[in-house]
Amino acid sequence: MKKHFLLRLNPIRPGFAQNMLAEERITMQEHILYWKDLMKQGIALVFGPVHDPKGVYGIGIIQAESEDQVRTLIANDPANRINKYEFYPMTAITPSNQD
Repeated sequence: MKKHFLLRLNPIRPGFAQNMLAEERITMQEHILYWKDLMKQGIALVFGPVHDPKGVYGIGIIQAESEDQVRTLIANDPANRINKYEFYPMTAITPSNQD
């Protein structure tokens, strides 16, 4: 049975979203393509930046078999080279488990 996880992508510096260097922007574009592919596979349910007034960060809600799979997904994300992830298991209410 798949489990749900919340992922938080923390930027390497304040203002990162507003002042990315050219090579960082390329990495973040690769990051978006990576998660879009995982969305097509049914792993990523939602992802994107959170425009918190204290600082922008990214979130994703995914379904995975295990924490080891989550660690592998994070390790393979191009953005992991320049940003830092946190992840937490969650009890998700979804259209398929409302019974």
